[in-house]
Amino acid sequence: MIAIGTRAHGVSKRRQLPKMVEHFYKSEWLEAGEDPVLSPTASLIEQPPHATLEAHFHRQNQFQVFVEGDGQIGPHALDCVLVHYAGAYTGYGPLIAGPKGIKYFTIRPVCESGFIPATQAREHMVRGPKRHLTVGPIDLSAPPVGSQPGQELALHPFEADGLGVGYLQLQPQGQIHMDRHPASDGVFVFVLQGQLNLPTQTLAPWELFFVSRDEALPVCTAGPEGATILSLHCPPKELAYQEIAA
Repeated sequence: MIAIGTRAHGVSKRRQLPKMVEHFYKSEWLEAGEDPVLSPTASLIEQPPHATLEAHFHRQNQFQVFVEGDGQIGPHALDCVLVHYAGAYTGYGPLIAGPKGIKYFTIRPVCESGFIPATQAREHMVRGPKRHLTVGPIDLSAPPVGSQPGQELALHPFEADGLGVGYLQLQPQGQIHMDRHPASDGVFVFVLQGQLNLPTQTLAPWELFFVSRDEALPVCTAGPEGATILSLHCPPKELAYQEIAA
């Protein structure tokens, strides 16, 4: 499977979240159905200034890419660009927006809507491994130490099940070359800066695509000003949670 998420699609699907006290907005940038095994999704969340999203968890593995604003995630300061990973049934938060609010993408290999507040953990939490990962903040004005144009830098090296986060800076017309782990379910390629040309269309900042494990990475080249991208490599859901789903 190859699935593409764009700003235009997100704009068409932007809506206010009705259950929030403050004015949170959600925009669906990438949708690929509701298959319980593989249905990649990416949503932009706009959290208003000083608003708090309570501590919670999800039933699916999830990356978040914080792209604008600042605040706190749990007890830790949150500055952009930041990548956060939480495995299925792993609690995190609260997310507290600073004076400018926060914008962040919620990115999952399997579709899921809503969240389960930590206050409902006794009823809904499932026993199994808990997993967190935080990478960043990434300064877009200065490449990370060790970064070389055209070579993927492992911001978080692959773990045994394929979880990993990479950074790649491309020169104009440069082509993506990326290592992939055989255990992962697939990879999201997220554009931070510049343009990325796919065979069918061009992606601008904050646009992305997903490639499943059984698909070859499409030929991708940077636009006339180059491109900066993140690679988010998705591990399978822990076996304990797969068994619950079955």
